[in-house]
Amino acid sequence: MAYVITEACIGQKDGSCAAVCPVDCIHPTPDEPGFAEIEHLFINPNECIDCDACVHECPVDAIFAYDELPEELSHFETKAAEYYAADNS
Repeated sequence: MAYVITEACIGQKDGSCAAVCPVDCIHPTPDEPGFAEIEHLFINPNECIDCDACVHECPVDAIFAYDELPEELSHFETKAAEYYAADNS
């Protein structure tokens, strides 16, 4: 998993990160089913190419490189894996 979206995105779901993603690996976007129901967006760990475009675009600094993810936010890695394991995209 290259990048992880964390708690600062909760309630924000700005979507600007998804708009700049060159491989469309951030979901759900505002125009996709399920957007209203989720708390924050998720980066697909199998599709992310580690470009870091989303990091610079995020207005709330919610996105961390996996190897820089603070311990207290590590559960967000699990949340992303679970989201995509449920076949969301």
